[in-house]
Amino acid sequence: MEKLQTGIYQHYKGGKYELLFTAEQTETQEAMVIYRSLKDQKIWTRPASMWSEKVSIDGQEKLRFTFLKSIESEDWEHKYKLALADYQNLLKQSAKDKIDFAKFALSDFLQELLPVYDHLKMSLATLPDNEQDSAWVKGVEYVLKQFKDLLESRGVQEIKTTGEKFDHNLMEALEGEGDKVIKEVMAGYTLHGRTIRAAKVIVGKK
Repeated sequence: MEKLQTGIYQHYKGGKYELLFTAEQTETQEAMVIYRSLKDQKIWTRPASMWSEKVSIDGQEKLRFTFLKSIESEDWEHKYKLALADYQNLLKQSAKDKIDFAKFALSDFLQELLPVYDHLKMSLATLPDNEQDSAWVKGVEYVLKQFKDLLESRGVQEIKTTGEKFDHNLMEALEGEGDKVIKEVMAGYTLHGRTIRAAKVIVGKK
């Protein structure tokens, strides 16, 4: 009898099985087939001659077991699918990393730029009332507005503090007790939702 190829076979009734190997019956030296059901993993055996024979179904002859593919091809197909999935995940992660890099590449630069913005704001906050309407003040206010619009267009947001509930993710309490921010000492900022400088505040109970 021609040696049977190991691999995946389909029974004429539709079930699929893996031919594991062939063996020889010790008493009769009859060739036997050892195979596994892909449905429930049960191991079966039957004479090789029966495995290879044809059966008559509705007047038509069919192989009892029809060879589909070798187990090696199945392994390679599985490995290919896994490798393809890994590659696609790598592409997605690389794209995400590029987006994140573009979003947060400004972080170091902003650490140097934001103090300038803060100083401009403080210069207006300490002006006496009689200078509030002067031309140079209006000019600084306009520059500040442009500054703010530019920062916001790049994803920078100033953290709201005074009157808000203290949030340890966004703020640093310099003094006081309680969970209410009663005064802002230094402004804080987020970049695309990530804190790049915590706001320094004083907290109280009211």
